[in-house]
Amino acid sequence: MERFLGFRALCLLFVAIAARAQKAPLPRGIDFECLGNLMTFSFDKSVLWGRSLDIDAVGGTDIIPVTEKVASQCGFSRTSDPWGNTKLYTSVQNCFVQNTDDVFDLTLRFRLSGSALSAAVMHTVSESCTYAAWASREVTCTQNYMEVSVWRRVPTPEITEFNEKGVALEVIEPDEEVEADSLLQLWKVEFHTGRPKTMSIEETRNHGYGVAATLTRLLLRSPYRTAETTSMQVARVPMEVIIASTYIKRKWMVKRLDSAAACPTGGVTFTEEMITWMLPLRISPLLSSTTFNLLAYHLGIDGKRLDAATMEARKYRMTVTDLHIVVEIPLGSVDGYYKSQSPDYQYYITYSIEPMLELLWREDAMHDDTRYKVLFPITTPLMARPPLVIDKTTEEGKVFHFCVGNFLPDVELVNITFETTVLSIAEANSRGFDVHEHLFSNGSRFWGALVPFSDPFVHKGNAAPDVTAYTLQVLFGFVILPENTPFSHPEVLQAYRRDVVLPTVTATCDLEYFYVTVAYGSQGHNFQTVVGQRELTPEIAEEYQYAQNDTHFSITVHFLARDAVFEMVLASLVRSRLNVVLKSLNWNFNDFSLTCSFPMTMIECLSNGTMNALAVKVESVPDLNPSELTLRDPQCKPAYSGPTFALFSFNVNSCGTTRTFVSDHMMYENEISLPRGKATAPADHYMLSVSCSYGISATYTLPFSTKPNPELHVDAATGVLKVQLQLSHDSSYGVFYQAEHYPVVKYLREPLYFEVELMQTTDPNVELFLENCWATSEQDRTSLPKWDLIVDSCENLADPYQTTFHPVFGDARVQFPSHFKRFEVKMFSFTVAGVPLKGQIFVHCDAVICDTNSPRDRHCSRECFDKQNMSMTKRARRAYGQQLKEWVIAGPIVLI
Repeated sequence: MERFLGFRALCLLFVAIAARAQKAPLPRGIDFECLGNLMTFSFDKSVLWGRSLDIDAVGGTDIIPVTEKVASQCGFSRTSDPWGNTKLYTSVQNCFVQNTDDVFDLTLRFRLSGSALSAAVMHTVSESCTYAAWASREVTCTQNYMEVSVWRRVPTPEITEFNEKGVALEVIEPDEEVEADSLLQLWKVEFHTGRPKTMSIEETRNHGYGVAATLTRLLLRSPYRTAETTSMQVARVPMEVIIASTYIKRKWMVKRLDSAAACPTGGVTFTEEMITWMLPLRISPLLSSTTFNLLAYHLGIDGKRLDAATMEARKYRMTVTDLHIVVEIPLGSVDGYYKSQSPDYQYYITYSIEPMLELLWREDAMHDDTRYKVLFPITTPLMARPPLVIDKTTEEGKVFHFCVGNFLPDVELVNITFETTVLSIAEANSRGFDVHEHLFSNGSRFWGALVPFSDPFVHKGNAAPDVTAYTLQVLFGFVILPENTPFSHPEVLQAYRRDVVLPTVTATCDLEYFYVTVAYGSQGHNFQTVVGQRELTPEIAEEYQYAQNDTHFSITVHFLARDAVFEMVLASLVRSRLNVVLKSLNWNFNDFSLTCSFPMTMIECLSNGTMNALAVKVESVPDLNPSELTLRDPQCKPAYSGPTFALFSFNVNSCGTTRTFVSDHMMYENEISLPRGKATAPADHYMLSVSCSYGISATYTLPFSTKPNPELHVDAATGVLKVQLQLSHDSSYGVFYQAEHYPVVKYLREPLYFEVELMQTTDPNVELFLENCWATSEQDRTSLPKWDLIVDSCENLADPYQTTFHPVFGDARVQFPSHFKRFEVKMFSFTVAGVPLKGQIFVHCDAVICDTNSPRDRHCSRECFDKQNMSMTKRARRAYGQQLKEWVIAGPIVLI
């Protein structure tokens, strides 16, 4: 009769081995331990680093590889952490063990295959364990198989019937001369779970099950999720269950032994701090009676029991409720390990631990005890741990200083991508980024780096007009060891520095112009300039006498220019405003405006009954077209109109002008406005009242004679007349610069006050006139350039800064006012290519002396238009070739 202790073919070989294998010392890094009904080998990661482990069972000259299928069928289980620390568990009743009086001998060969980093190694080890504290039934649950071992009673001739756990179904005459086990034969197995089925022993083993029998015990071992196992819920805990009956034959009888195993496949819940594992207290498939006593229960890790002190120190708790045995393990306990994961290239971690529960119970009715042992590897679900970037950048440092973490020790930073440039850590350090690792006591890792604001990878912009925003886009590239699984993390770092000196605008006015200066600031001329409503294009810049250098530019804008706006109009002046805006695409750096008052006669009342009135487009009526304005009579339209002005000239007796008497004056009034139908909105309303007042009680004496006086005859005579030109300190003409004071220094914005005097005569009938006055930069009166100040006794109408004549009144110094002429020159008259001159000038005048009583000197007068007073006045002028002419000069005068 065939004897069988594992595989029928393989295991018979090992039973036949008579001598135990010679035990040799274990290699360094490999440990062995007996854990009750389990034998365990532990491999340190230093042994397996860079190698893969293969296991063979050794029996004499026969070598049997322990494959995955052989492991679940023969009682081998194996666990490893990611760094190579490995445990091999094997049942003391595995297929290849030699059992003598409950001393179990096992010889294994460990093949450590080589790699590029390490050579292949082979170790053959022999170890033994003694296990005699058998329970009637022992159920063991590991990660890859379920095992049940039951006590088998050997029948005697007197026994004719057995209970459910060991009943004899057929009795044959005993043969007392045959040893009780000499003719023992395993016959068949009948499965009662899953799909009920009866198989022969050979068929059972071919389906991956392990079946063996000794004189005292019967063993059944099953992988999970076979056709003959079933899943069920026991107290809300999912269990994998197998129930089978094994038939054993002897010459005179057949014996049936029932076996059942139930192992948990779930019952675990997780929180952020705790793992909770529940095992049913009453595992119903293993109980045949309603009552039982729980004799002992133990918690262990990796197959080894823990004592109470260790459990308390590690904050493990095990409690027994009415339905469950509940185990609580803090997440992160030292008995487990964390592992990095990267599904979808995102960073996650898991925590793994392998607790063990060992129970011992006794059923009251059967008086049989059951030892139940579960080794239950637990791995938490994926826990998202997005990388954290700590930005330590300071404004003063001018360097991005940041750290990225927090990672487990199995993560390595391999590169950093800046925009589209990928730099290895070595390349980044050679560029000066100082990539460095921070390793903390708990094993977590951070990487830090320094990137200067000045690096080309850093983008610069403006977060506010005076704030520079520095932006660094990075992509960190990581791998998880030892699998070399990649993942990445993008980050955008920003820093701000208030380091921008904004462009500034300053401006001044004189009587006609705005003078605007724009300083660039710290970022150069990288902004747009808007003057009024128009951007400062090259064409407009030329119109406004644009000048620039490395730090600023300047423009000169006349108060009548189209980009100036009128805020208010009075009788003798206007208030004009110039707006200047400095801006970029996103910001207005400076919004500047300057308002100045400029002299301007708006109404002129002529003695011939004519009124001249000037209407100005003001800011409050932005859409006004001056050409559409009329007087009260809509037929009276402007004599001249442009984009900004409309000039009306009309007789006081026309265009709807009204007349009223006020005391001793006669008042003529009219209005300038838009005719009906032109104003479509309140903002279009425009109304300007104009009036002239004439006195009605003045008396005027008009001398006349019926015949002209006879012309006087003057005999020729000789004499000396002297004319001098002097520069006054101010408009009072009280103190003059003397010869020793020259050259006289004057600032550009100061006017010059000149006086021409006819000297060495006391004739009241002689009058001094100025024919022409001009200025040169050289003493020679014919030199160029030349600036005309007085032309034909009148102001130079071509000069926007016209010369102003001042009246002369008699005083202690001035006996005959007709012997003096005084005039004022504005310094801005002296320009070269539109730019005010800085340097020396000489002023020249041609003076003419006339006899006021001579009829021949009647041509010594002519009419000049005085723009300042908007009235018609008389200016003296000589009849060429008849009067005395003198040339005078003053200077040099230095303009700064």
